[in-house]
This record gives sequence, C-alpha cells and structure tokens, in this order.
Amino acid sequence: MNQAKEIVKLAVAALEEKKGEDIKIIDIEGVTVIADYFVLASASNTNQTQALVDSVEEALFKAGYTCRQREGNASSTWVLMDYGDVIVHVFSKEDRLFYDLERIWMDGKIVNSVDEL
Repeated sequence: MNQAKEIVKLAVAALEEKKGEDIKIIDIEGVTVIADYFVLASASNTNQTQALVDSVEEALFKAGYTCRQREGNASSTWVLMDYGDVIVHVFSKEDRLFYDLERIWMDGKIVNSVDEL
C-alpha cells in the first residue's frame, strides 16, 4: 500500500473513533498537484472538532507521519492538516455547508470507503 493510502486509512479510522460525521474521501490526484486525497469530516461543536483533530494527529504520529502544516486552532470551526499527499479537513457543520469542498472539487472522485482505495 502506498503512503498516501495508508495516511487516508489511518485518518478515517481516527475520525470514526471520535464519531466524526459525514466522513468523505475525495481522490484529487488527477485534478491537482497539491495533494492526492482530501479527507473531510464534520463535527457537532468546537470540542468535538478539537477531539477529531487530536485523534488524527495522534494516530498519524504513532504511525510515523508528521503534519507539515496545520491551519486553525482549538476554537476554530475549520481545521486543515497537511500531510503532504493527504489533506485532512475538520469542519463545523455550518462551515462545511458554506465552503462546500465537495462541489468545488467535484472533478475529483468521491471514494465511498477506504476499501476502494
């Protein structure tokens, strides 16, 4: 398994463990050079947003992956974590609807399950 797919699988598992909502994987490899995959998840409140972010960072750190850059903080309604070929987005439900990355990146392919990677 290549590194990007492993990162996606670990990130999705970490998000599911902390009850992230509406988790989506978008394969953008053929669309842009900024990354191969986006992983998106929604949170009910800022505490859950932080729990999701912490869970992803811990799982990936334990697997030997470090976040290259992180945008957002404990009070943010959108946190972006850049792992190179994979970018993880954790949103409040409202911000997710407002920014609608699924529509913006509709040229990418929605991956319905980590088993499809």
